[in-house]
Amino acid sequence: MSRRNNGNTVRLFAAVLPPEPAVEELRRAVAPLHELPGARTLRWTAQAGWHYTLAFFGEVDEAVLPELYVRLERAAHRTEPFPLRIHGGGRFDGRALWAGAAGGLDTLRLLAERADAAARRAGLPMEEHRRYTPHLTLARSRTPADLTPFTAALDGFEGLHWEAGELSLVRSNLPVDGVPGEQPRYEVVRAWPLGR
Repeated sequence: MSRRNNGNTVRLFAAVLPPEPAVEELRRAVAPLHELPGARTLRWTAQAGWHYTLAFFGEVDEAVLPELYVRLERAAHRTEPFPLRIHGGGRFDGRALWAGAAGGLDTLRLLAERADAAARRAGLPMEEHRRYTPHLTLARSRTPADLTPFTAALDGFEGLHWEAGELSLVRSNLPVDGVPGEQPRYEVVRAWPLGR
């Protein structure tokens, strides 16, 4: 089903957002990483950007939003709440440092698949589906970097347990070009409780 672009688009993704106590706990664990050699060359993600992305939709025509809302709500209702915690760390090549997840990962992956399918059914052109790796991005590098000391420092991190009970649709406002240290701003557009 093709959709015409009316010129009004928003940059969106679906996510599970960790609760404030879990974010604060991770903040305390990440703070010492800023003192490691090489930390100053990384672009650290602000706490407001800490989330588990389920599906990235890119620029979405506002005309598609009502259909996307309906389909994401359906995906949320078909998925039961599940236990989750921030756990350990990892990296994608030498370009991104992240914190991982533990708990109901099968359900988290299922929710990611359902969010992706919801977008496709709403008419969004989604990238080819790859195996979902739950991660919360902590820092990025413009050039490949040795992130081993950072992932090693996060190895033993075991965050507090919480119940993931909501699917959030988040708007990403990109930073202004040329403003040093400017970060994307995130705004929850809609959120749906998991389960019936």
